[in-house]
Amino acid sequence: MPNRPSSPGSLLAQLVAERQSIWLDYIHRRMLQSGELKTLIERRAVRGVTSNPTIFEQAMGQGDTYDEAIARLASEGKDTQAIYEALAIEDIRGACDLFRPIYEMSAANDGYVSMEVSPRLAHDADRTIAEARRLWQAIGRPNAMIKIPGTAEGLPAVSQALAEGINVNVTLLFSVAMYERVIDAYITGLERRAAAGQPIETVRSVASFFVSRVDIETDKRLAALGTAAASALMGTAAVANAKLAYSQYTAHFEGDRFRQVMAKGAAVQRPLWASTGTKNPAYPDTKYVDGLIGPDTVNTMPPATLEAFADHGTAHRTIDEDVDRAREQVAAIEALGIRLSDVTDFLVSDGVKKFADSFTQLLMTIDAKRVKLAAAGRVDQPLAK
Repeated sequence: MPNRPSSPGSLLAQLVAERQSIWLDYIHRRMLQSGELKTLIERRAVRGVTSNPTIFEQAMGQGDTYDEAIARLASEGKDTQAIYEALAIEDIRGACDLFRPIYEMSAANDGYVSMEVSPRLAHDADRTIAEARRLWQAIGRPNAMIKIPGTAEGLPAVSQALAEGINVNVTLLFSVAMYERVIDAYITGLERRAAAGQPIETVRSVASFFVSRVDIETDKRLAALGTAAASALMGTAAVANAKLAYSQYTAHFEGDRFRQVMAKGAAVQRPLWASTGTKNPAYPDTKYVDGLIGPDTVNTMPPATLEAFADHGTAHRTIDEDVDRAREQVAAIEALGIRLSDVTDFLVSDGVKKFADSFTQLLMTIDAKRVKLAAAGRVDQPLAK
């Protein structure tokens, strides 16, 4: 193990030295107003932001930071969903502007801020691409990314969005098999754009591979077996699965098909490790950062994980270490009767449902706030239905 750096900030700097980008899996208007996000960029090497319906639900539902804007938008006659979109787009634009220097200095490789299409559209390709276009145009920033779920129905929308020059964050990936299809969708989108005579040099995409949730679900099934062999494999599935995904990344992006679009200016689609906060207190709080460090990757960390890694993480290249052992661990889990494909299929379905539920709760929260603000005389006209 390398010598421990002399200061916490240098641990994060070492991730950058290993060509891994640090993004923050959180956004709140207060961070933009207070300068906190600017400080994270300057002192914590944060180079991008990801958001999702759950994050916005937590941000908009707590405290009164958004109340003035909700009252203003309600006074303009906007309904609940329009208020949410306006609030979210304002935050995304503000963050994009803050990250714009990083976007420019990195030659469009970093400095991105992601906003997700409605999770209610996860199984509707046509409506997903329509919403991706609308959000992309509404945000109006070259360093925005539109998040599209990595479902079977989402993949055509991914290719079409990229062909139209829309940056895409493909989210809710769990299985290596689906990840390979996402890589195909990415290259297909670039091929179509290049064939149409459109530039591809600044079109960017990341593939958001969720990590900790794989351990949560697999561990639950291992624990149910109640054997020593099953117990010995707990906490191994998530990192092993991600390492196997990265091996597919290197295989595909070093292949002949991608080389043809790379010759026209294409950038790789970087794997992004998501859901990297440790949910099981029995595991190290930096488990899903320490084990997945390597070139051309992104780790989007919730604030607590970012600070934990800055304090006591282990910063050296690990993503392509012990890949054979990772294969053995997955094989051993499946030998016990737990098919990883069953786990990941469940997690995709469950993830879509959780985000849809968060989106519904978010709209209910905003609606309750606008009614309360109207009752307090802060809305200038009757509320939109």
